[in-house]
Amino acid sequence: MRTLHRSGTIKKSNASARLVITTIMGMVFGYFIGVSFPFVPLTKINLPSESLSSLDVALNDENHSFGLGRTPLIPKIYVPTNPRGAEALPEGIVVSESDFYPRRLWGEPSEDLKRKPKCLVTFTVGLDQKSNIDAAVKKFPEDFQIMLFHYDGRTSEWDQFEWSQRAIHVSVRKQTKWWYAKRFLHPDVVAPYDYIFIWDEDLGTEHFNAEKYIQLVKKHRLDISQPGLEPNGGLTWEMTKRRGDREVHKDTREKPGWCSDPRLPPCAAFVEIMAPVFSREAWRCVWHMIQNDLVHGWGLDFALRRCVEPAHEKIGVVDSQWVVHQVVPSLGNQGQSENGKAPWEGVRARCRNEWAIFQDRLANADKSYIADH
Repeated sequence: MRTLHRSGTIKKSNASARLVITTIMGMVFGYFIGVSFPFVPLTKINLPSESLSSLDVALNDENHSFGLGRTPLIPKIYVPTNPRGAEALPEGIVVSESDFYPRRLWGEPSEDLKRKPKCLVTFTVGLDQKSNIDAAVKKFPEDFQIMLFHYDGRTSEWDQFEWSQRAIHVSVRKQTKWWYAKRFLHPDVVAPYDYIFIWDEDLGTEHFNAEKYIQLVKKHRLDISQPGLEPNGGLTWEMTKRRGDREVHKDTREKPGWCSDPRLPPCAAFVEIMAPVFSREAWRCVWHMIQNDLVHGWGLDFALRRCVEPAHEKIGVVDSQWVVHQVVPSLGNQGQSENGKAPWEGVRARCRNEWAIFQDRLANADKSYIADH
């Protein structure tokens, strides 16, 4: 009896061992079979349509919370009219323009903006002129977006003004407004704005009304303009001097020999770089003419006429909305004293040098164009 019992137990153990070994071998064999064949996506398997739909829904439901799902096939796209670098995108997804409208971090994007300012007003400022800038900003209603470029690096101190909370602040130390304009006012960024003001910080605006100014600019079809200047000291150009008997003027008489043609600068087609106002279309041209390394903008005022046609009709001075030039040399003090010279002397020397460089570049560009065409 013992022998029979022991023999039955051994046979049962051997059968169990064979079953385990067979199972393991089957798993190993199945693994090698699986890795020997390429992956076949579900869409390649000829399943009944109703089964595939059910499977697709199940997969989508499972992966929905992770933003997953079947990756769509991307067609081969090339749109040569798209902006450079975006030719591989379908036209409907390309957004080539932007703006300075602040947006919320919550809610529906379509409900973010309660208003869309149609004019952009920029001042390049230091904290010493905060009272003057406060007075100037209050001359612009809410339909004008305010943007401050801080050349002294001090921004938080402006929070004392209620309007500062809505303004756009950009701070890079010891830079000029044309340096800022070249880098932060690209035409595709300011495209939503009808007019762009690029103003100095030392302008008295007691007699200036922004809304009336824009009305006059539109009425007289000025693409490049500035308010008339009531000098608080010397006046460089007769063209920009305010005339009290008219709304706008587009030409003037200068000193003998200063104007080779009465329709050319500085007798016409001319405004200064102190307080220019550009239409969207004119700014697109002017921005491209600003040289990246020439930061003071000297000489630019004589070349603005290249961006509008006819220039002697599209460039002018708005007399009935005028400002006072206070002649505060604040930016000059941001220079550096060298060789015993005051900081402002080095800045002024750089201005004159840049003017000469700009004139040379413009003349050479004209010569190259004529030679090539």
